[in-house]
Amino acid sequence: MHGRRLLLTALASIGLAAPAAASAQEVDVSTRVIGQGAMVAGVDVSNLTVAQAAVVLEQRLGAAVLRPVTVKTARRTFTLGGERAQVKLDALISAKRAYYAARDAGAPTATGTVRQEGGTLPGLTVEPKLTYSKRAVREWTGNVRDAVTRAPRNATFSMSLTRMRIKSARKGRTIDAEQLAAKVGAQLADPLAPRTVIRQRIVRTKPAVNNQTLRRVNGTALTVDRSSFKLRLFKGLKLAKTYSIALGMAGHDTPNGRYSIQNKAVNPAWHVPNSAWAGSLAGSVVPGGAPNNPLKARWLGIVNGVGIHGTAEEWSIGTQASHGCIRMRVADVIDLYPRVPVGTPVLIG
Repeated sequence: MHGRRLLLTALASIGLAAPAAASAQEVDVSTRVIGQGAMVAGVDVSNLTVAQAAVVLEQRLGAAVLRPVTVKTARRTFTLGGERAQVKLDALISAKRAYYAARDAGAPTATGTVRQEGGTLPGLTVEPKLTYSKRAVREWTGNVRDAVTRAPRNATFSMSLTRMRIKSARKGRTIDAEQLAAKVGAQLADPLAPRTVIRQRIVRTKPAVNNQTLRRVNGTALTVDRSSFKLRLFKGLKLAKTYSIALGMAGHDTPNGRYSIQNKAVNPAWHVPNSAWAGSLAGSVVPGGAPNNPLKARWLGIVNGVGIHGTAEEWSIGTQASHGCIRMRVADVIDLYPRVPVGTPVLIG
């Protein structure tokens, strides 16, 4: 029992001694002299006390660390000042680093390395305690990116009755803001680094729709000019051939607008509309090639039962004679048919 009491007393003594030992390590070195040859970012602080060195470092480096960084990109120039980047030099900690580095360098003796105040190591250089706001730098480089970014422009296709046109696509541009932030940070973190102009490379961005895509999609196009009774075939955006046509009569006008070829047929059957003008054939289906089938030779459907077809009444070409369809001479519709795939845009105007 007596031995256990002694053990507890010893452990308590050790515990009580610990804070005293810790506080003994927290030594104020502000009056200690920095060893020979110690430099901080090129500033000689040899033989100065830590406090004196801190003053010298603030005088010599305080303004240098706030020098602006310049970036050039997209033919524009941007400048980030040290204040906005929140660059801060801790001169006292920098001086302490120099003191400890010089002390720990020591000087070799016959019995080993001696660690003492005033240790020598000519040319000994330590890094200053320097910080900047990475968040502020990222925000700034993000603003630079936003200022120079240009969205890509898609190619666009337009058609008139006599002309097809493509407005060319244009590549966009941007920059890698994270990469730029790293470059800027590297300059801010080194007070000795020359503030050379950072030239940031432009990154080109591609449009979703380019000229080639539109040329392929609109490789074939048809226009129906109601004023001149002309149907024009375009291939590769260029006029390939012009045909004479007949159009819908008054009250059964050929519809105006932009459509596309929906379906095609050779010697098509005629699904007769339930209309008074169809007479006894209303609602019936007349087989393809039958004498009473007005859809001769070929059919290219457009919209709501209106389409392009051949006609036996070739005398009607150049007039308003149909019930809305676009009539062609039989030889012409046979010539047109293989040139026009399903999906071909059709402009009627």
